[in-house]
Amino acid sequence: MIPLKRIFPVIVALITISLFGIIYIQVNWIKSAVVIKSKQLDQRAIDVLYDIRQYFINHRGNYVQLRINPSADPTNNSLNLDFAKPQVFKPAVTDLFTPTEIDKVIKNSLREHRMDTAHYEFGINGPIPGFHSAWRVQSGGFAQLFAKATKDTLKKEFKIRIIPLDDNPTAASEQLFLITPNEDDVVRQLTIMIIGGVIFTLILITAFALTIRTMLNQKKLSEIKSDFINNMTHELKTPLATISLAIDAIGNEKVMDNKDKIRYFSGIIKEENKRMNKQVETILQSALLEKDEIGLKLQATDVHDVIQHTVDNLQLQLASKNGVVDLQLNAVNPVIMADDVHFSNVVFNLLDNAIKYSKENLEVSINTYNTRKSLFIIISDNGIGMSRDTISRIFEKFYRAHTGNVHNVKGFGLGLSYVKAIVDAHHGKIKVESVIGKGSKFTLEFPQE
Repeated sequence: MIPLKRIFPVIVALITISLFGIIYIQVNWIKSAVVIKSKQLDQRAIDVLYDIRQYFINHRGNYVQLRINPSADPTNNSLNLDFAKPQVFKPAVTDLFTPTEIDKVIKNSLREHRMDTAHYEFGINGPIPGFHSAWRVQSGGFAQLFAKATKDTLKKEFKIRIIPLDDNPTAASEQLFLITPNEDDVVRQLTIMIIGGVIFTLILITAFALTIRTMLNQKKLSEIKSDFINNMTHELKTPLATISLAIDAIGNEKVMDNKDKIRYFSGIIKEENKRMNKQVETILQSALLEKDEIGLKLQATDVHDVIQHTVDNLQLQLASKNGVVDLQLNAVNPVIMADDVHFSNVVFNLLDNAIKYSKENLEVSINTYNTRKSLFIIISDNGIGMSRDTISRIFEKFYRAHTGNVHNVKGFGLGLSYVKAIVDAHHGKIKVESVIGKGSKFTLEFPQE
């Protein structure tokens, strides 16, 4: 089986490459879709113009006018029509259709081709007697919009399309000018797809982040499990070895006849057995906390008595570090509703940690005081202190602050996670402050309502 440490970077790299590849493909797909949609809109606009042109050509073909030529003889008073060479011509679109009718034809064509019928303007330019060319018909906002659309700074906002309105266009034929909004319509029509792409990309990024986080947690749990197994093996192996040596000593013929030595070695076996039971109990308590099955038997508990009793029981450990405890039990009302056993374990674990993670000449200060609704307990020491990373993880199960040798401080890394769980079970709060090389301070708050 490939170790997690080796496969983890490979998995992260593959997921990262895949994620960036998907994002790249989506971005290019959206760009291509915008270009294609823009071309489709342009083609639709061209179809609209040709339909309009064809409509006017077809309807204008129904109207034929004959040009009347007077006789070449000026003395003839009668009107002579030259029917030998009649001149047939078709009237102008603006002569046959009113501006309202022209607007209706344009709007119907836009609607048929699914284009914007709310924002457009039109104008028809054609020859007028005495003028080379002039605007013959205009919609209401055409002149203003045409002026804006022809400026360089505003060309991107509008698109002007021109088509002659004659089946045989010449320079003198009428021309239809149609102004529509520019490609903003493309982005608007693709908005749903763009939003969908962004949402799914964010989902992928979130899934990627959660995957990495889960893998990091699994990696951390794997490391914690290894440390826990090492610690548990060490912690259980030591008393077992001691018990084994004590049993061998009792079996020695010289010891069997000495009751004092038998009593001594029996006491060692008993103490080591208690130590093992305590370690097993700690693990079982951790399992109960994991399942939220620990039950509290709440009763009125004097915090000062518990603290004093715990300090007395730890005198031997304090003496080994040349340590002293300064008690400043200033709480006027030291009584809270608590489980006596678990609360005593909380105080014991905090003091035990202060002793374990300290150098010589340990100084511990325990201070209590009341506020209007709470009782505060502050336990501070001048120990080795903790880093910010350690503080952020100190209440995690099985986590132990590294001090060089993984076995130089005994325990399973369950003490502070147990403390946090019990404080929470009592609806209390716990806060940690620490500076490396200067010591740590634990502040506990318990309600007194």
